[in-house]
Parts: sequence; C-alpha cells; structure tokens
Amino acid sequence: MIPFRTSAPTTASPVVTMGLIVANIAVYFYQMGLAGPAANLFIYTFALVPAVYSHPQAALDAGLDPDSYLPLITNTFMHGGPLHLIFNMWTLWLFGGPLESRLGRVGFILFYLFCGALGSLGHLAFNLDSTIPALGASGAIAGVLGGYAWLFPKARISIVQPIFFFPLIFQLPALVYTAVWFGLQIFQGVIEFANRTGEQAGGIAWWAHIGGFAAGLLLVRFYAKRHPAS
Repeated sequence: MIPFRTSAPTTASPVVTMGLIVANIAVYFYQMGLAGPAANLFIYTFALVPAVYSHPQAALDAGLDPDSYLPLITNTFMHGGPLHLIFNMWTLWLFGGPLESRLGRVGFILFYLFCGALGSLGHLAFNLDSTIPALGASGAIAGVLGGYAWLFPKARISIVQPIFFFPLIFQLPALVYTAVWFGLQIFQGVIEFANRTGEQAGGIAWWAHIGGFAAGLLLVRFYAKRHPAS
C-alpha cells in the first residue's frame, strides 16, 4: 500500500520536515560519492552495527568504537539505495508536515530524533550479533506514523495498491492504515527473528520500524494534552 495523500492539514510551513529531507538527500549523495575503503569506513562508522556493542573487543580490534552511541542517530540519515531514500522521504513529507504543525518545530525535531534512536535500539535488541550495518530513516519515520495515528486517527489517507498492471485507489482512516502497517511489521519481524541465524541477521530492519512506531505512539502523548486528537 503506497500512501499519496492525507486529509490532515499542514497549517504552517514544514521547515523541519523539509530540512530533514534535504539532510537525508545530502548525506545520501555524499555517501554515494565515496568508494573503496572510504565508503566502508563511512558506513561502519555511522551506520548501526549491533555486534559492535555485543562484542566490544572484536569491535576495537576492527577499529570501531563500542562506546559511541552516535550511530543510533546517524544511521537514520543514511540510505542503501535511491528507492529506499525516495520512499522514506515521500512518507516523511506526507506525514511529517501535519505532525510538525501540531508539535511545533522544536518539538517535532526532538520527537523525530528520539523515535529514530529508539527505533535503532529496537533493531539492536533483536539483532545483537549482527555484523550487517543497518541504515535508513525508517525507524524515525515509523515514529512519525505512530504520532500521526495518535493525533489524526480519523484523517483519510489516499492509497494506491498496484494489482498486476492496474492501480487500485482507495482511502482508509489513519488509524486503520497504521494498524495494518504496524501489524505487518510485527508479523515480518517475528518471522525474521525466528528464522535468522547470528551474524547473518540483516535485511529490512523490522524491529527498528516496530520500535520507532511504538516510540511515536508513546512520545506524542506528551503533546496530546495540549493538542487534542482530531
């Protein structure tokens, strides 16, 4: 299901949302401009490698810092390919604007970063031995979805679902859309956790999505008393 429109209003210029999108794009092009050892150093320094924290001595031997938790944040500004970047930034643009309007610029950037960090912790907790770098804004954006679902549960989300060569277009309330999305993340996360093995844990960071979404639902409640759900 690909969302392309939402009925929730953006009542102020989404400066932070646009800034986050620009930052993600800039980091992506910088990352793509690197090659060889420089590219590997950048990825293993700023992406999230769970085994760095579960095997600190091995990390030190490899030249990595197990005492640095900066990757919990920096990995959320990195992407593995153009489609990964485009889909994440489109989702951030669609849902970030209305949420920023409700939380305010400072509140929104703090909310976004905390959701990203907590999503990263979710991935770390369920993939402790993984040596595969995790990167992407999906955990933070999952938090935006969680916050959006809490503040705008009745907002209508327009969705396109390709069926073979035909696009099926329909609408769902935000609460239904996010519930279906979250349920799929849990299903996929449990399946992956049950079938993966040690160092080979990788692929899509389902537990970052789950952790980020849960963080968004919880953190946005600090603002909900001042901004009742609509």
